[in-house]
Amino acid sequence: MINNREIMQTIEMIDQQHLDVRTITMGISLRDCASEDIKRSCGKVYDKICRLAGKLVRTGEEIEAEFGIPIVNKRISVTPIAMVGESCTSRSFVPFAMALDKAAREVGVNFLGGFSALVHKGFTSGDERLIESIPEALAQTELVCSSVNVGTTRAGINMDAVRKMGIVIKDTAELTKDRAGFGCAKLVVFCNAVEDNPFMAGAFHGVGEPECVINVGVSGPGVVSHALRSAKGASFDEVAELIKKTAFRITRMGQLVAQEASQRLGVPFGVVDLSLAPTPAIGDSVADILELMGLESVGAAGTTAALALLNDAVKKGGVMASSHVGGLSGAFIPVSEDAGMIRAAKSGKLTIEKLEAMTCVCSVGLDMIAVPGDTPADTLSGIIADEAAIGMVNNKTTAVRLIPAPGKTVGDVVDFGGLLGSAPVMPVNRCSQAEFVARGGRIPAPLHSLRN
Repeated sequence: MINNREIMQTIEMIDQQHLDVRTITMGISLRDCASEDIKRSCGKVYDKICRLAGKLVRTGEEIEAEFGIPIVNKRISVTPIAMVGESCTSRSFVPFAMALDKAAREVGVNFLGGFSALVHKGFTSGDERLIESIPEALAQTELVCSSVNVGTTRAGINMDAVRKMGIVIKDTAELTKDRAGFGCAKLVVFCNAVEDNPFMAGAFHGVGEPECVINVGVSGPGVVSHALRSAKGASFDEVAELIKKTAFRITRMGQLVAQEASQRLGVPFGVVDLSLAPTPAIGDSVADILELMGLESVGAAGTTAALALLNDAVKKGGVMASSHVGGLSGAFIPVSEDAGMIRAAKSGKLTIEKLEAMTCVCSVGLDMIAVPGDTPADTLSGIIADEAAIGMVNNKTTAVRLIPAPGKTVGDVVDFGGLLGSAPVMPVNRCSQAEFVARGGRIPAPLHSLRN
């Protein structure tokens, strides 16, 4: 039972510490929407999304009003469209993206994820057509998000896919250059992608998921920051314990919202993803948490250790609060969406190399990083390969969301607005890796993948 003291603590967290439910995400299976005729398939996709998600936004708003808990986004994830469109004879999958965008607008959600392909061990015809369609699809839609999984711990890394994704990112930036490469902000390249992630841009509805499900993503960097301000000089044991207790309270709130939404919509409850997802708002920053542990600035020596403690404590606290913690659950470090990260990157105290080291111990990877617009596709592929290697060897999810901002150079700022924030253009290593990327094939899985 939730007692009066917990209720008052939750009210304070919401009112003063930026606590919110970042997203209610409805996962929808579209596997029964396949057809050889792409027009017919797109029609079935649109109809099914509108039928199942028609009450999602209204339900979220009702829960928000009744419980006084801010629910920032209502979103949808769908079966990877490469699978849905596999039997279509059409060469382009852009019509699917248009149908998804139209459905998302009709039901009123903020984003829809699942224009995706899973190619960690190779390509099918559907995978190839979807990947080729990504730049145009993201340029012609506003609400559709895309992801491609290029590696897993069990399969290794598909370097042919890694090479292709460097080109796709460049093409997407070029086609959306009038919006500073905004299309790239809706595109994620994964290693070890999870099937129940409620956060964008990487959400998709996995093949092991039910027909329809509700997943909730909770966030609370501001709450953790507030708690740590009272722990100045405390040992790391005490800091970890404090973060665990805070994460417990945050997760309890998230589960309450998830179960309520599940009951009202008549859809199974999936998971609570307890990810500390920052926003550009002052006081809602993961970087601030790390600096409250005693760092002069995020990026300083010790940053990776501080992030490891934070990520672990968040997961432990969440697991104690709910039996269904899933998704990515931990700490996100998107540069453009975190006021503290933006500050450190602008001053040169936080580099891409340090961010890469930090991804070894946090939930995702190199997220929402703007790089010069003239960065070669091979360099983007090399960064993807490095990040995928971290995920593969450490048996964890890693991701890359890079924006080669057209016409921008180091020191410029790219502004996307809203939750996506603004990103300072960061320098990249200019050494060529073209010959490395051109080799293709697969980087074999590590020995510890043989677990059977």
